[in-house]
Amino acid sequence: MLEGRVIRSHSNVHYVDVGTEVLECRPRGRLRYQKERVLTGDLVRVSRAGPGLGVIDEVLPRRNALVRPPVANVDQAVLVFALREPDIDLLLLDRLLVLVAMEGLCAVVCFNKADLAGEGETRGLARVYEAAADRLLVTSARTGQGVEELRGTLAGRISVFAGPSGAGKSSLLNALNPELGLRTGAVSRKVRRGVHTTRHVALVSTGDGGLVADTPGFTHLELEGLDPVDLSWLYPEMRALCGSCRFSGCLHRAEPGCRVKEAVEEGTIDRGRYDRYLTLLSEIEETARPW
Repeated sequence: MLEGRVIRSHSNVHYVDVGTEVLECRPRGRLRYQKERVLTGDLVRVSRAGPGLGVIDEVLPRRNALVRPPVANVDQAVLVFALREPDIDLLLLDRLLVLVAMEGLCAVVCFNKADLAGEGETRGLARVYEAAADRLLVTSARTGQGVEELRGTLAGRISVFAGPSGAGKSSLLNALNPELGLRTGAVSRKVRRGVHTTRHVALVSTGDGGLVADTPGFTHLELEGLDPVDLSWLYPEMRALCGSCRFSGCLHRAEPGCRVKEAVEEGTIDRGRYDRYLTLLSEIEETARPW
């Protein structure tokens, strides 16, 4: 019996890298009826079933598993946002940072297409999001800026690339490994949004032992099942202050003696991030209402 990692899945067919080759595998009968399906990123035990073919006998214990994208055993999420074309959606970025924090993953913010943006704008955004992420990168797939730094961030880890269509996720992966030849899509002139070019989840190699799930682009995600009181604890720049508010369970909106609001007024917490926090807070409260 061999051990390997699922690097690509299509319906009930899974491609497992066992080190010396990639086997086309189907789950053994009993696995097909289990509640949890086999995911890209799973470590599995397989038996050979013919030349280039195998059967998945067992899925080994997972460290984690994401729902969207459906991928297992992830170390970090790289949130790729273009500084221009399309214009950056900071509410979506903040939403994704919250989701990444909920999953307990390392958050890397990658501002791409730096060649299209002004230096002052880039520096201002970087200053805000250095406090919001575990690591911040500024890249340009076109000029090569920051590509080697990104390579080092991915080395030896399983990462998820996430972000809106058109942000340049596939272009960055092609810059890291030209042999991938991933499809890239132009940004629509009419709506200034990218065209979806990635149709399924697959782990691709970036070299140096790094694997990346190049995921389909998306523009909206719900923060389901999150208690409004817990939202601020998922903001690194707010977390250190949450215990200093006058009232426990402070939502940092209208309560007196709120240390977070004081920090916003002092300029130590970015006002834009705070305003978007209030937007997400209202959304969570609306979703949690019993109707």
